[in-house]
Amino acid sequence: MGFGAKDLLTYLCYSIFFVPVFSLLFVIGMLKGATFSPLVFIVIAFGDAGVAIGLWPLHLFWSIFSVARTKKFGPYMKCLLILLVPVQTALYIAVGIIASMFMGVGYGFIWPVMETFRAISKEGVPFCTRVENCFTEGTWSCVLGACTIVRDFADFSFHSYFSVVDELLESKGEEPIELNVLILPGCFLSATLGILVDLIVIPAIVLYKSPILLFKGWYRLIQDLFGREGPFLETVCVPFAGFWILLWPIVVVLGIIAGVFSSVGFGCYAAVVAYQENSTKRGLLYVIASASVFDEYTNDLLYLREGSCFPRPRYRERMDSSASMLPIQGLRNQFDAIYPNEPLIRTPSEKDKTLKAAMLLDSFFTSCKDIGKELLRDGAIQISDLEEWRHSKNKIVNIGIPAYAFLECFINSIRSGSRGFNLRDNVEITSANRPEGRVFDWLYEPMCIMKEQIRSLNLNETEERYFLKLCLYNGDTTRIDSWQNGGIPPEDPIKRAQLEGISRRLQGICLTLSRLPTSRRRFFEVVKAIEDEGNKNFGDLGSRHDTEAA
Repeated sequence: MGFGAKDLLTYLCYSIFFVPVFSLLFVIGMLKGATFSPLVFIVIAFGDAGVAIGLWPLHLFWSIFSVARTKKFGPYMKCLLILLVPVQTALYIAVGIIASMFMGVGYGFIWPVMETFRAISKEGVPFCTRVENCFTEGTWSCVLGACTIVRDFADFSFHSYFSVVDELLESKGEEPIELNVLILPGCFLSATLGILVDLIVIPAIVLYKSPILLFKGWYRLIQDLFGREGPFLETVCVPFAGFWILLWPIVVVLGIIAGVFSSVGFGCYAAVVAYQENSTKRGLLYVIASASVFDEYTNDLLYLREGSCFPRPRYRERMDSSASMLPIQGLRNQFDAIYPNEPLIRTPSEKDKTLKAAMLLDSFFTSCKDIGKELLRDGAIQISDLEEWRHSKNKIVNIGIPAYAFLECFINSIRSGSRGFNLRDNVEITSANRPEGRVFDWLYEPMCIMKEQIRSLNLNETEERYFLKLCLYNGDTTRIDSWQNGGIPPEDPIKRAQLEGISRRLQGICLTLSRLPTSRRRFFEVVKAIEDEGNKNFGDLGSRHDTEAA
């Protein structure tokens, strides 16, 4: 037999053995899921529900107190928000409980099955060990993962909530946002008519385009299957992603239901337009244009021809007829201006070099650990800073050190002439190999712009060191002056103001990242590593505290 015949025979053998092997592994995974899913469901559902219900009185009281005390809103707006706080907190509990129940069921079954396929596909492991791991992986680790989910939800519900509310209380020097009471009747009229119209028109559009969604979805999934893209990128996900092809009609039905419910939101948006434009007429014009807006939006999702057969009057004072509901992506325009030759579509070879999101996150937190240890040795931070962060009295761990790490990465990338970012572990992130996803789009483009702004300032070494201090201490002038790292602020006041502006934007990004689920748990690992470094260099922490107190 020739070479082609051998390949054909090999693929034929794989096809013959794939179905029984896949079925056996799937059954093993489902048996593990059936065994441990009740315990996982109890941990996640009751744990998250307990957190949500237990924190509800605190959320209710502190939200009302914060809205009443903040200077960001005027009296009428405060009254409206205080009336809406009980509804929002009740919805938070309802959504949290329902989502935790679905997560408990899904995680309890899916994770053991995925771990079964991952165990058998590990390379460099003896076959007997892989078979044994098929029965052990995804069992108690699934239960521990459920506990981690509850912990992350508790951190998010407590620490992230207070981070947002404290920022609301600290806001000052801004013009209060006031409620325009006179336009409210017009807003109510616009929303009512918008709902009545969109409840008829939008479901009709959804039903008309649902067959297109069905067949285009099948085509894209099959294309991804052969090209190993999208849900078929990871080998362990191929069996599960194959179910997408079989279950795609159900997804289409759910999409139809979501489209029907979205008609209420599109109708209510007429009130937003009327309020923002301070004109009932503009809100009524949006009611007429909403069908065209939704039609063009679905055309974009389905890659259909632009335009719509529905009328689209001008409902914004500053908007042309081709503008969409979504805001113009100013950052994208700036990014394109800085990097005009960046390709919009990656080639298959570039997709193979795409970095894993988990690897970048691990690298980021490892950098935070290393930088924290260096700062502790240099006397830039103290053990007391770590203790204060544990009690939410200090932001140097979740904002200062990450901002320092990002800025150090920017400076090193500028020095090396990289078009992207050079990490501490000698990994370069560029637009060609960065992970795909909205989160990385939101991070990569603004950081590229900030890096180019820093490059244009032509900072010398002393100014760079001052810039690092500025980011680390969040603008605390006392600590900036106390740490003598050789940094000197620029003599030019404009240049100094530019550094302060960039540092505030960078700290804002770090603050947002610190509010995401899992962030606080990962920062606890950073603190633990820094404390271990302190124990190694200074001895027992208790004696260290005694020395500082003395």
